[in-house]
Amino acid sequence: MDQKSYRRGSFQSSTSDEDMLEIAGASLDFTVADDDPPLDREMGGFSSYNGGGMNGTSTMMDFLEEPLPGVGTYEDFNTIDWVREKSRDRDRHREITSRSKESTWALIHSVSDAFSGWLLMLLIGLLAGSLAGLIDISAHWMTDLKEGVCLAGFWFNHEHCCWKSNTTFTDRDKCPEWMSWSQLILGHGEGAFAYILNYFMYVAWALLFSLLAVLLVKGFAPYACGSGIPEIKTILSGFIIRGYLGKWTLIIKTITLVLAVSSGLSLGKEGPLVHVACCCGNILCHLFTKYRKNEAKRREVLSAAAAAGVSVAFGAPIGGVLFSLEEVSYYFPLKTLWRSFFAALVAAFTLRSINPFGNSRLVLFYVEFHMPWHLLELIPFILLGIFGGLWGAFFIRSNIAWCRRRKSTKLGRYPVLEVLVVTALTAILAFPNEYTRMSTSELISELFNDCGILDSSQLCEYVNDFNSTKGDDLPDRAAGPGVYTAMWQLALALLMKVFITIFTFGMKVPSGLFIPSMAVGAIAGRLLGVAMEQLAFYHHDWAIFSGWCSQGADCITPGLYAMVGAAACLGGVTRMTVSLVVIMFELTGGLEYIVPLMAAAMTSKWVADAIGREGIYDAHIRLNGYPFLEAKEEFSHKTLSMDVMRPRRSDPPLTVITQDSMTVEDVETIVNETTYSGYPVVVSRESQRLVGFVLRRDLIISIENARKKQEGIVSTSIIYFTDHSPPLPPSSPSMLKLRSILDLSPFTVTDQTPMEIVVDIFRKLGLRQCLVTHNGKLLGIITKKDVLKHIAQLANQDPDSILFN
Repeated sequence: MDQKSYRRGSFQSSTSDEDMLEIAGASLDFTVADDDPPLDREMGGFSSYNGGGMNGTSTMMDFLEEPLPGVGTYEDFNTIDWVREKSRDRDRHREITSRSKESTWALIHSVSDAFSGWLLMLLIGLLAGSLAGLIDISAHWMTDLKEGVCLAGFWFNHEHCCWKSNTTFTDRDKCPEWMSWSQLILGHGEGAFAYILNYFMYVAWALLFSLLAVLLVKGFAPYACGSGIPEIKTILSGFIIRGYLGKWTLIIKTITLVLAVSSGLSLGKEGPLVHVACCCGNILCHLFTKYRKNEAKRREVLSAAAAAGVSVAFGAPIGGVLFSLEEVSYYFPLKTLWRSFFAALVAAFTLRSINPFGNSRLVLFYVEFHMPWHLLELIPFILLGIFGGLWGAFFIRSNIAWCRRRKSTKLGRYPVLEVLVVTALTAILAFPNEYTRMSTSELISELFNDCGILDSSQLCEYVNDFNSTKGDDLPDRAAGPGVYTAMWQLALALLMKVFITIFTFGMKVPSGLFIPSMAVGAIAGRLLGVAMEQLAFYHHDWAIFSGWCSQGADCITPGLYAMVGAAACLGGVTRMTVSLVVIMFELTGGLEYIVPLMAAAMTSKWVADAIGREGIYDAHIRLNGYPFLEAKEEFSHKTLSMDVMRPRRSDPPLTVITQDSMTVEDVETIVNETTYSGYPVVVSRESQRLVGFVLRRDLIISIENARKKQEGIVSTSIIYFTDHSPPLPPSSPSMLKLRSILDLSPFTVTDQTPMEIVVDIFRKLGLRQCLVTHNGKLLGIITKKDVLKHIAQLANQDPDSILFN
């Protein structure tokens, strides 16, 4: 990166690359003693740095003129310096603008630089939409492959296979081109043996798909497991996890997501599609220098990519933008909002062009309701909200307890066995029940569906009295035996989904939570909806129904209850509100149902928040020990910066470097004997007046380079950080000037600054460390680790849980 470009105020530093070492990354290493001074971190490749091994004479590179290779990059598991990255981008932009007046070529370069962001959004939308279409088509085909195969072409799924068949509408799923495995192997599909064979093939295919998924994840891309949203939230807050958004992760996640969904496990593809879209964004960033070399700019792109991911997952472009804003993004300027909108638009348009479901819709469970809802129905809608909140809180606690057990016991050493056991259990329990045998998206589609005259589903087996029909709207009817059978099957499916999802989410396969949560809510909602419908049919003269539900009218829509229940359960688990409601009404195309959705979403959030404050993604962030400062939480304690800063009274004094009196050997000794990520620079040990802050990685690279390339640099050479060299005897060896790597304006607070202000500074400016002074003298330092540990201690949590795992 251009090191000349860092300015803050009137000061122009020759480098902004003191960023390389993350103090929050530093904050994650608890392998050292707890009373070690701050900025403490094992430096991986640099921990074995040996000053003696750097001897050699050459000419020194002028840091002010030419950037050093390696300076300006970040280590893995480090946090970026937001202030410096934004400052660098502003300087780059100013330079391009000033040059654009000098020549036509510079003007063209300026225009292309301004346009590159929109071009990048276009590419992200096209790639994310194409991959989503590929995943949808492949998952649909492989899910049907568990039950049979198409003779007209094995690549057709069940629905596409029967499109050209001449069967009647009611027998549309029984076309001769599609054969179950028993029909193919035995020649007939009836009888106990045929059922057992189909059962065996279903379980065998499920096990094969899940085995392939977990082996690919374990062997090629360990980061491809899970939903990815907790990690993306952490990355968007400034943390660096190398390889998490890389090409291998993208390839393996795309393949294994299809396999995991097809295996019939209780998981969805919607969360992982956000990860896939962010991988696309990160990889495409490398085409543009502006984004490749600036981590803060890249995170703006990733926010937009997350919006595109939700856009293609639910066919909800506006909901995707709001999801990125409400749930995952840490820094979301207005410019990013517009670009997110454009990326979501392009992604949705691309998916619509591919038409993966053959119905001109972007999702499998698009529905349209025609009947309005009545005010009194808000009572069951709010009940569904309460159920959603209770289920969300129960699920989060149970899932986190299970995941913690997986981390702390031998269970975590056998990811392949765990996946196979859960898959086998899921497939064995799922096959006998037709509502769990079908894919979860198809189940939700069936539950959302409003029964029509031609519907052949068990859920629509009502006692028909066609004398009372009015146009397309069927009146409320008495439930037939098929409906009662469907009810107990759905009740069993609800129990299975509630418990099996706890053990599925967090396994070493790609696993989203949106669809299983929606399925739980949709089943509960449909059960309540049918109960309300039958109540209204048999007791339409009751006071609660008499005003608006006469006999023979179509009063209750059970599908609407399923939709409201789905929103309530998803809200209870994720704690989304605005984006959730928008996603749900984009799914259904029903603007008039916004109020029931809002009521259920808010109720579920209130109930779930009353039991536990964290959503599932925040809970997993805390479980994994990611250095994430939650912007939504208030810091209400009355502690001061001096209570948190290091060193404490019992600690050894803070390790510092003086500005013009230490030799190369002295600095190398400090670097060798400590594992700190950076060092304050002071005028002298006696005065402790602060000059600036220098990072360990910068020192190592600069000294190593100077020994190789500058004549006369030896162990006794003086290092100085001032503008002018200190006076020395003529016989002294050459001096080494390192002012260019010194941050002359580190953030400082006084020892009496309230911690609520310090926490606010860390959150809003994305700091990694802050120096503490008293009357201008350096007292100590506060790192992101210290802030996170302090917050954990005040919340009566184990402070050592802030450990990246």
